[in-house]
Amino acid sequence: MLGCMTSWATFAAAEPEFADRVRGCFSRRKHATLATLRRDGSPRISGTEVEFVGDDVCLGMMPGSVKALDLHRDPRLALHSPTVDPPEEDPGAWPGEAKIAGVAREVPGSGAPGEGHRFTVGLLEVVVTAVGVPADHLVIESWHPGRGLQRRTRR
Repeated sequence: MLGCMTSWATFAAAEPEFADRVRGCFSRRKHATLATLRRDGSPRISGTEVEFVGDDVCLGMMPGSVKALDLHRDPRLALHSPTVDPPEEDPGAWPGEAKIAGVAREVPGSGAPGEGHRFTVGLLEVVVTAVGVPADHLVIESWHPGRGLQRRTRR
């Protein structure tokens, strides 16, 4: 059901330059967007902070938060980096936006009563979308475990 999954460390070792760009997109601002699945299967989006700690992508959540409850029920998630608009005078200079699809795993010992939850993310897909040069197309780079890095354009 979840396909081939890998760690941030394995991904970053395979594609260090691409991993640096993804990390840069997530570090641009403090709040990213997290998508989880509600009990009825409908999507929920929430603000979250994404941290790159050692070899992992990490998420912290308040005790009993609905997004933590969602991940306990169904660990699939998607993350979208904070965004900024492309500069009007030079859209090709836009660093783009990053997305990560994966599976959450709660860190053992977190989530105790009164304490927050901490999750690491196993990667299923990593994507960066940017404006191409000249600025008449998008460049979509995606990485999947077992397939590696692929690049395509869209006009």
